[in-house]
Amino acid sequence: MAKQANKQSVRGRKQDRSRVAGGQDYEVQYEARKTGRSASPVKKAVRKVGNTRKKVEKRLGR
Repeated sequence: MAKQANKQSVRGRKQDRSRVAGGQDYEVQYEARKTGRSASPVKKAVRKVGNTRKKVEKRLGR
C-alpha cells in the first residue's frame, strides 16, 4: 500500500488566512508589518474586535 500525503483542504486553508492568531508571534508580526504598526496595537485589536483579519485591519486603520 502506498502512503497518502497529508493534504489540507482548500476550505481549511482559506479560513486560516482570514484570521489572525493573536497568540502566534509570526502572525502578529506579519499583520504589524502589513499595517505599519507594532505588535502591541495588533494584539489589542485582536482582543477588541476578534481575530477576523478584515476587522483587525479596519480597527488598525488600513
